[in-house]
Amino acid sequence: MAMTAAAAGNAPMMDINTTPLIDVMLVLLIMFIITIPLNTHAVKLDLPSGGGPVAATASNQIDIDVLGNVYWNQQIVDRTALQDRLRASIASSSEPLLRLRPDALARYQIVDEVMATVQRAGVTRIAFVGNEAYVR
Repeated sequence: MAMTAAAAGNAPMMDINTTPLIDVMLVLLIMFIITIPLNTHAVKLDLPSGGGPVAATASNQIDIDVLGNVYWNQQIVDRTALQDRLRASIASSSEPLLRLRPDALARYQIVDEVMATVQRAGVTRIAFVGNEAYVR
């Protein structure tokens, strides 16, 4: 049989304590992982240098003032004339960008009606101008 408890009391300990060895190995492993240089995956691109002229894009602007008046490129228009001008701008070869700039105090109902008119006309390129004034 194996060693009995009585005989083991006087005999030296036969097992090696591996806990400090494992601790040292883990610390060395962590230090080794930290010191390994990271490989960065980079794609070399030859980007063109800026400096070419920026092409001016055609745009129309709709302004809405506090009183609810609607302006097409600084000319006051009614709803039917607005819809006619929207359809005419869409009929051109390249649809121009439509910029909508309501006044901060304009009624939401008027802005909503103008946006509905724009949508019914089939405009797909629209930008809201002046939203940065509302950021706080």
